[in-house]
Amino acid sequence: MNTADKIPSDARGINYTGAATCIKCHTDIGKSFVHNAHGLSSSMVANKDVSKCLETDSNSFAFDANMKVKIEKRDSGIYQVAYINGKQTRAQRFDVAFGSGEKAFTYAYWKGKKLFQLPLSHFSAIKTWANSPGFPIKVMYFDRPITSRCLECHSSFVKTEKKQVAALAMDEEMEKGSLIYGIDCERCHGPGKQHAVFHLENPEEKTAKFITIFETLTRKQKMDACGVCHSGNTLTTIQSVFNFQPGDDLDSFYAQDFVSFGGANPDVHGNQTAMLKGSMCYRKSEMTCQSCHNSHETVKGNMAIYSQRCISCHQNQKHTELTLAKGVLKTNCIDCHMPMQASKLISFQTAGNKNVNPYLLRSHHIGVYPGK
Repeated sequence: MNTADKIPSDARGINYTGAATCIKCHTDIGKSFVHNAHGLSSSMVANKDVSKCLETDSNSFAFDANMKVKIEKRDSGIYQVAYINGKQTRAQRFDVAFGSGEKAFTYAYWKGKKLFQLPLSHFSAIKTWANSPGFPIKVMYFDRPITSRCLECHSSFVKTEKKQVAALAMDEEMEKGSLIYGIDCERCHGPGKQHAVFHLENPEEKTAKFITIFETLTRKQKMDACGVCHSGNTLTTIQSVFNFQPGDDLDSFYAQDFVSFGGANPDVHGNQTAMLKGSMCYRKSEMTCQSCHNSHETVKGNMAIYSQRCISCHQNQKHTELTLAKGVLKTNCIDCHMPMQASKLISFQTAGNKNVNPYLLRSHHIGVYPGK
């Protein structure tokens, strides 16, 4: 049996090798990446991880005096269970988790070959369960579909099949067993089987062959590789971005909708590339996402490290006396020049509270903000 035959098959096709093969040679990167937000963008639900969210919470959400959803452990898993006047009306199991947990976890369940979002999400800032973003506030809603378009930015692949159900209507089915959770190595570096075979057969060769090296890409190609998932929610899809490989032109995959939030005023959720491109830092330099981010790292939230990356380009920056008085210039440039802002598209509601809570995310439009 030759080397290629020893590599496990991958749902994406014969040119792919899977992350389990990659980490045989890239052990340190693998150890870091399993804790990275990219690697954790989706996952199969492990009951022990959901149980951590149950330790200090009420584990229920009351929509009103009569309706509530409870989180319950049962023999076959952990469920979200709907009750009306104390009588169970619906129960669905936690099957898939979305998010790293830094901000929140939202969950989904499989029903045949379709995936649906559960009504409650767990928000880290309030350390409890709340109505899932965008869900109705007076209905226990279990029927919001999670399509392959969602998975294109929260996973690495899922096999789909389109079926015509009416003259102008199509239905989509997804193969549960083909879902590759998280954003894996080959999502960013391209198909890696030829690379893996070559280096397993030639371990003395230390120069990477047959794989995309980001340093060799143009500025646009680097930005496009990140923009696959970080270009916002208002884009019109021309073709599935599961087909995107580093070096491709993203304009062949997306068309921008300037009528809604993605145009001159991009939303802070998911549209980091457009916000960055509008920044003077980007426009007056050759910076890319990789100037500040290493996707293999697990340093998210470490203001001191990111601030040092700011200072590497802004060593002679002058500040006002008021700013200097804050005394945090070398350890936290970020909160002043990239503040947390409320998403226009995502919000949530806590039980018994009629007010809608903003979902705060880090702005990637680097600038000078009044009051900061």
